[in-house]
Amino acid sequence: MTDPHNHTSKFPELGFYGLPGHTRSPRDVLKQVQDAEALGIGNVMLSERVDYKEIAAICGACAAVTESIYIGTSGTNLNTRHPAVTASIGSTLNALSNGRFALGLAKGFNLRWKAWGVPMPTFEREREFIDLMRRLWRGETVAGHEGALGRYGALNLAPYVNADVPVLYVGFGPKSLLHAGEIYDGAHLHTFMSDQALKNAVAQYREGEAKAGKPAGHGKLWSVLATACDVSEETYLKYIIARLATYLQIPGYGDMLVEINGWDPQVLARFRTHDAVTSVGGAIDSVASTAQMAAVAELIPEEWRPAAIGDAATCAQRWLDQFKAGADGIIIHASTPEEFAPVLAEYEKIRPAHLFEGRTNRPGGDRL
Repeated sequence: MTDPHNHTSKFPELGFYGLPGHTRSPRDVLKQVQDAEALGIGNVMLSERVDYKEIAAICGACAAVTESIYIGTSGTNLNTRHPAVTASIGSTLNALSNGRFALGLAKGFNLRWKAWGVPMPTFEREREFIDLMRRLWRGETVAGHEGALGRYGALNLAPYVNADVPVLYVGFGPKSLLHAGEIYDGAHLHTFMSDQALKNAVAQYREGEAKAGKPAGHGKLWSVLATACDVSEETYLKYIIARLATYLQIPGYGDMLVEINGWDPQVLARFRTHDAVTSVGGAIDSVASTAQMAAVAELIPEEWRPAAIGDAATCAQRWLDQFKAGADGIIIHASTPEEFAPVLAEYEKIRPAHLFEGRTNRPGGDRL
């Protein structure tokens, strides 16, 4: 297998979200990931939905049509598959891609887990799960396991398995980031975080690293930045307003986003009870019409929309701001590679290349 540390693109510090948001045509990701690789983007990150975005299938498709770009889940969940199945997904995708797979894990939200009847992720289960993944990827047999995840007589893949898969946290809560710094190889943060919220998140993760005795800056921290370059009003509503509004709709999830940014929770409460939101009848980014999105936009203050918006040079400067706030990389959200290519051209003019000398596409720290 190719050494995973040898996969290097022109912009290893940049990633993008494949199939951003809602989609009914998952084949679109094939062109997106090939376009990104041609542009020199180092990573593609893929979120999971249960309609047309099953994560293992999408990642496998991306691996089949690319050669250098790293492919990561951003994310899937530890409680939706048996640990041996998730471990097998990791080892298979890692081999299929010649060492270009990263497992990103998110906790999800409690309402879903109650509806599905599956145990909710906890810090204890999370730590235990990641330890199991790493042991199984080293070819170990785990016998007589009994813990927060459950009881397993024997777990193993095969003794010849040796998969070096970075494991990344996907989230933004302060306590979760502190915990993530202890056990993960890096983190994907969240869209619509202010520069100050990003700085705080980086500090929280680094505090966890220090607590675990890891080298300073071991994990890579990725800002997720919605980008809308020279778009129409309709596209702006879809890329920025609908995406943010959908996050705000989710109990607990939206509340945390408001809290970390220091926004007014009363504005959120009014948003959730307003007819413009309640009349949509589902996730705003999935089912709202353009007129409905425009009405929802009236409820969201301008300062709640931290993103890269405007002409290419303005968007490129916002990309640069993420590094100034402490991010190690940027995951470009909302736009496809074809759409953000003009921003990339402007970014190349101001890119702080010295920060990325010797860097590969691997999105997490090396195995300790």
